[in-house]
Amino acid sequence: MSSQLQLLVLSNGHGEDIIASKVVQELLQLEDSPQISIFPLVGEGHAYKKFDIEFIGAVQAMPSGGFVYMDSKQLVRDVKGGLVQLTLNQIKTMKQWVKAQKALGKKSAILAVGDIVPLLFGFFSGVNYAFVGTAKSEYYVRLSEVKLLKRNNKGAYWENFSGSIYHPWERWLMTRRRCKAVFPRDSLTTEILQKMGVRAFGLGNPMMDGLEPSFPTYRTYSIDAEHKEIIRPLVVTLLPGSRAPEAYANWEQIMIGVSSLLEIMRADTATHTSRSLVLLGAITPSLDCNIFSNTLTSQGWRQISLEELPFKFSDNKALTFKQKNAYFVLTQNAYNDCLHMADMAIAMAGTATEQFIGLGKPAFTIPGKGPQFTKGFAEAQSRLLGDSVILVEQAADIGKQVQHFFAYPDKLHVIAENGLRRMGRAGAAQRIAQCIIDKLG
Repeated sequence: MSSQLQLLVLSNGHGEDIIASKVVQELLQLEDSPQISIFPLVGEGHAYKKFDIEFIGAVQAMPSGGFVYMDSKQLVRDVKGGLVQLTLNQIKTMKQWVKAQKALGKKSAILAVGDIVPLLFGFFSGVNYAFVGTAKSEYYVRLSEVKLLKRNNKGAYWENFSGSIYHPWERWLMTRRRCKAVFPRDSLTTEILQKMGVRAFGLGNPMMDGLEPSFPTYRTYSIDAEHKEIIRPLVVTLLPGSRAPEAYANWEQIMIGVSSLLEIMRADTATHTSRSLVLLGAITPSLDCNIFSNTLTSQGWRQISLEELPFKFSDNKALTFKQKNAYFVLTQNAYNDCLHMADMAIAMAGTATEQFIGLGKPAFTIPGKGPQFTKGFAEAQSRLLGDSVILVEQAADIGKQVQHFFAYPDKLHVIAENGLRRMGRAGAAQRIAQCIIDKLG
């Protein structure tokens, strides 16, 4: 039998593909690297395209884009779009892959990334498997190991009826002999699963990997540091999400929030006379930046050159604007810098909001119309991320909420600690990759 492990990576969604691709990247760096094949169960697996790796099976985008768990209508659309037949074909394809490896005398295993669907695939494969659980966290239902969140809705009971966010049938799949390792998304979830007999490893969340900025992040402290802090601009990063057309609708809401923030800062002359505002719009490269810039010019923002900004910015293709003492930057190439430069975010995004909070900063979120960033999603995200998220029902109230928040500066220390606890430290993908080799290889 060939000694090199043949590893089939399964993931079921855009965010899951990104997380899986980070682990794949680290697996490829290892001395005893496995031979990897990719099988995206939802969508077309764009996150993997940068690797020269074989895809097995046909890739197919579903109408929901993988958001069926938030909306029953989306599930119906996917079923009509051929979801059931696709899933049956995918299980068959996976089994054929396993059979082919066996016929060649090669040792094979499955890495399942996402929710119960890829986990089920791992179980049905007949070979050893590991699971990276991206969709669930105990923070959805509890504040700590012993303290549950107080919630009134009926769905809250079912989320935690068996003592864990992971239901008994999910834990059954995780405790099978062939399930060699489970990687939950945070340490609280790891602790709960370990007590229930799951081979869970708290190695961090790969979402926090690869976020290094283009500049050093240390700050020097001097006698006039406090004065400099008071007069420096307030930097706000705007995160509208990554999917069209939802991101464009989210942007309209975010701009209402920006207008309310500008009004508050200009009216609050007692504390903000000399403080300017810098807004950083972090726009995914796949979106049309003209749609975002047109909104700005229609609201009185004047386009300026990059050199006119009162600070250095790494993206020389960024679009820059000014209105009174406020500056606006639209960038599609400096995402990491937008996260690190900001004091806070106005966000209507999934992964991007979590990454921002993982850096120890507050995010003000506004529910949208979906399909992803709905009221239900925003409420669930605020439970997942705790004190770091300030959920604002109406975009026009953002200014007042920010003003109220900064009246209590001690909150920033709590939020910094909370972000690290909920999202973990960087380097998780490398730690998970090594553990996968140790347990599956």
